Amino acid sequence: MQQPFNAPGIPPGCPAHGNVQLFGPEFGSDPEAHYAELRAAGPSAPVDIAPGVEVELVTSYDASLYILQNPAWFVRDSRRWNALNEGRVPADSPALPMMGYRPNALFSDGAAHARLRQAVTDSLATVNELQLIRQVQQSADYLISRFSTELRGQAELMADYAQPLPLLVFSDLFGCPPEIGDRVIVGISGIFEGTPGADEVLGGALAELIALKHRQPGEDLTTRLMKHPAGLTDEEVLHQLVTLLSGGTAPLAAAIGTSSALYLGEEWQAGLPIEDAVVQTLWNYAPIANYAAHYPTQDVELGGRTLRANDPVLISFAAANTDPKLTEHREQLSGKAHLAFGAGPHACPAKDPAFMIAVTAVESLLNRLPDVELRVPFKDLSWVPAPWSRSLVTVPIRFSPRQVPSAAAQRAHSLPAQAAQTSASAQQASGAPAARPAAHAAPQHKGGLFSRFLAWTRGE
Repeated sequence: MQQPFNAPGIPPGCPAHGNVQLFGPEFGSDPEAHYAELRAAGPSAPVDIAPGVEVELVTSYDASLYILQNPAWFVRDSRRWNALNEGRVPADSPALPMMGYRPNALFSDGAAHARLRQAVTDSLATVNELQLIRQVQQSADYLISRFSTELRGQAELMADYAQPLPLLVFSDLFGCPPEIGDRVIVGISGIFEGTPGADEVLGGALAELIALKHRQPGEDLTTRLMKHPAGLTDEEVLHQLVTLLSGGTAPLAAAIGTSSALYLGEEWQAGLPIEDAVVQTLWNYAPIANYAAHYPTQDVELGGRTLRANDPVLISFAAANTDPKLTEHREQLSGKAHLAFGAGPHACPAKDPAFMIAVTAVESLLNRLPDVELRVPFKDLSWVPAPWSRSLVTVPIRFSPRQVPSAAAQRAHSLPAQAAQTSASAQQASGAPAARPAAHAAPQHKGGLFSRFLAWTRGE
């Protein structure tokens, strides 16, 4: 790459004279200021995405769209990554689990990508919309019943609701039996937390799930991927599952948490629908903030800078969506013109179900707790200090305590308090504070989060 961008006014020799760092508390507290600094360099600039890991970050909406829609010049196969191949990326870098190659549609190009993506899109197309909504509502009912029956009128929405809800929904969609679903949740949560061995836990659980579906196929997404005419190998099925599960659950948790907080915030206009809160979240607080590494197939000029062949170019969905050149006429654009779900051949194949899940989750919360409100102003909420995601650390809420719990709520209350604590490990970056444990002690029920949820649905 060219020489690091030096922001105007920074004298030579200053510690800030190098690349802008897209990690740590300073970035997490004010990412917009970092993006504004980068925009001064043009449509892209070099940044450190992790210690010792330099990438080119694209902050322009137009430039991002150009790269996303130009697969001939910008490919996704990270085996091209110069610095990684030359041994210049630390072996323990947190960037590797996010950017390292996997044999799935996300990191494939051309015919290989088309084959794998077709299997994914065809399988997702079989999801029944009404059934999905019911599953989200049931998961929401379970989680809300747990924290709303503590009779204290307070909860932490990220740990108690936004983070565990997608994990429950996805475990059901992919046909996980309780014991495998528990391990899938632990593995996904650990990957985003940087827990050693989490990748192996997830891989082992999914391999066991695939073996089970060979013996006992079902009406679920795992079976449909395995039976697709594309003829995916078990390894390919496993890595599609990794992408769908990890790429779906954590961003959805961020979207649910932010949309809920935005809707309950002091500046939200009364009367606007929940869908507007989700759309505004996708525009202004893109859950996947900086990702989608592309590798130029040859040296490319972009805004006066040379992007070297096989050096990673990341898209800042967060910065592109809030590009000042775009916001001047954003009202004239379609509400779906944001890049939160990507664009081009690698756009998220599950954007419609994801949007539906987020809307239903916020709607369920408001229906069950009609007087719910934030305990702190929206502007004072803290964000996870991670480059990859835009997720709130905590969303403290209060509501009227329920004096007479329903029978369903009493079942939920009798299940272990650790359910929310388990799901809270889905925080998307190292350095994020751990979720608080639930305040009460409850009788123990064997198994993890998914096992306890299924037990609740059976009235156990």
